[in-house]
Amino acid sequence: MKIRVINGPNINMLGIREPEIYGSTKYSDLVDMIEVHAEKSGIDIEVLQSNHEGDLVDMIQECYGKIDGIVINPGAYTHTSVAILDAVKAVSIPTVEVHISDPDTRDEFRKISYIRSACVKTIKGHGLNGYIEAIDFLKSQADA
Repeated sequence: MKIRVINGPNINMLGIREPEIYGSTKYSDLVDMIEVHAEKSGIDIEVLQSNHEGDLVDMIQECYGKIDGIVINPGAYTHTSVAILDAVKAVSIPTVEVHISDPDTRDEFRKISYIRSACVKTIKGHGLNGYIEAIDFLKSQADA
């Protein structure tokens, strides 16, 4: 199974940005955690990050015909990007939306997720472990 993990804006600032919300773990540690879990689970994984909407759209489109599942944390684009929603719809690959915090408990505008309607599952507020849950969910769906 091949999974691509896509992270949006400011996820690369983990450990620096608002540690009271996102924790003190660095982005590189998150990537290591995901890669170790994937290796133990027999999953071919690629972890990518960009602060640019068009790059994220390209990362999604590149999955077509090559990737079995997508885990995406669109960051702030969750609440603004129809382009990312349309890209996920276009590739028709099972996609799990992940958020480290629970956006529903934060600012009012964060309660809106454009991408959610194109995703098979949303995991929010489970910290960095949400990524592992998302990977395991996609694997269980593929194994079913």
